[in-house]
This record gives sequence, structure tokens and C-alpha cells, in this order.
Amino acid sequence: MLDETIMKRRSYRRFADREVDKETEDELLDMTLRAPSGGNMQLWSMIRVRDPEKKTALSHTCDEQPFIAKAPLVYVFLADKYKWLEYFRLSKSDEKSGIPMRKPGIGDFHLCMQDAMAAAQTCVLAAESLGLRSCYIGDIIENWEQVKKILSLPDFAVPACMLVIGWPFGEIKAPMTKRPDREDFFFTDSYPELTYDRLAAMYHNQEEQSRENGVLPYDNTGTYADAYYNRKYTSAFMKEMNRSTALFLKPWIEG
Repeated sequence: MLDETIMKRRSYRRFADREVDKETEDELLDMTLRAPSGGNMQLWSMIRVRDPEKKTALSHTCDEQPFIAKAPLVYVFLADKYKWLEYFRLSKSDEKSGIPMRKPGIGDFHLCMQDAMAAAQTCVLAAESLGLRSCYIGDIIENWEQVKKILSLPDFAVPACMLVIGWPFGEIKAPMTKRPDREDFFFTDSYPELTYDRLAAMYHNQEEQSRENGVLPYDNTGTYADAYYNRKYTSAFMKEMNRSTALFLKPWIEG
């Protein structure tokens, strides 16, 4: 059932040495195409990376994660306005309408990103329903110059995320990672004032699990905020993500 599919979903980074057959992948892609889309425009595209050399190259650009190269399916979801700009141009829509073609902007990017992420998450749930497992790879937004070359990407078709998918190699024995409690995390009608106590309550499940596992900083006395400040927010890879994203967003910002 769908509720079990969602509640039991977790990220897999180790897949069985078994290809995904064409019938299963076709079903996966057909379900992915049913994702919500603004105006039914499908402001996204997806590149199926099948070339072993390209998979390996992406495993290096994505923070040296070798399991990417071994995954049966590697999908790069793109926020894609380029195809529509070409469609407008080749259809001569501006000439027929008498309205000059405007430059793409950051609002266009935002809509494309919404479509791309809706498609990616639909793909994740579709994969789960078929018995496949998946993992998001956010690092695809690093090393833009190399990724652009590997995938021959034009301006205005930029990575939103990458998914690796395959059959599970057994089941993960570790407990499911905890999520916040419902009453702590959903706001009503307006954004609330965030005090330290409220923020600590919002993330107390994750902090409790991390402390049980002994992985918090400062000899396990730090907070969940401390852990992610050190591990993510101030990391070298986050600095690279910001540099790279600014670079591929430049055409959208400057038109």
C-alpha cells in the first residue's frame, strides 16, 4: 500500500548486482511522467546516464561516491527552460504573437525547479512501489563546469538533483532515521517566532537518536545544530555547491 511505501522509504547506497529490466524501467518512467507539472508544461528533463565512463565521472564530481558508478540506474533531473525557449523560437511564437521574446528570469528557474523536484520525488515513490530502492544525490550541483561537459548541458537546463536506483542488496538493519513530531513541525496560517526551545523541540527526535549513536560533536554533548553547522553548513563541499550554483544560475539572473 502507498502509505507503507512512503513510511518505509529510506535511502539505499548499496544495490544488488542485478540490472533493472526494461519492462520495470518503462513502468517506472511512465509513473514518473504522471508527476504534477505547472501548466502541464513539464519544465524538466531527465538524463538516463548509462555510459559507465560517465557514471564514473559523476561519482568523482559528486564528492567521490563510488556507489554511483555501480548503480543500475542513474537519473539526472534537470530544471529545463531551454527546450521551451527552443520550442518558442522554432515555432516563431514571438513573430506570430507580435510579443517580443523576453529573457528567462529567476521566476522561470523556480518553476522549472518545482517541476523537476516533483518529478524526482514521484520517481522515488514509483521505484519503491516496484520493489526498487533509491538515493538522492544532491552533490550533482557541484563542479558545474565538469557536469555541464559530461552531460552536454546547455544554459537554462541545469541539474536539480540526481537519483541512483536499483534492487536492494538485502535490507538495512539499522533503525530508520527519526523525523520530527507532527505537532512540532507544521505551522498554521503564518510563520511563527522561533525560540531556541521551539527549535530544539522541532529537532529533538533527531538529536536524541544522534546522541544515542554517539555522533554529536564535543564528545557527544553538542546539539543537532552543532553537528550540522560543523558537518554541512561550514563544509568545503557546501562552499563548492554555492560557487557552482551561482555559476549555472548566472544566465537566469542576467538573462
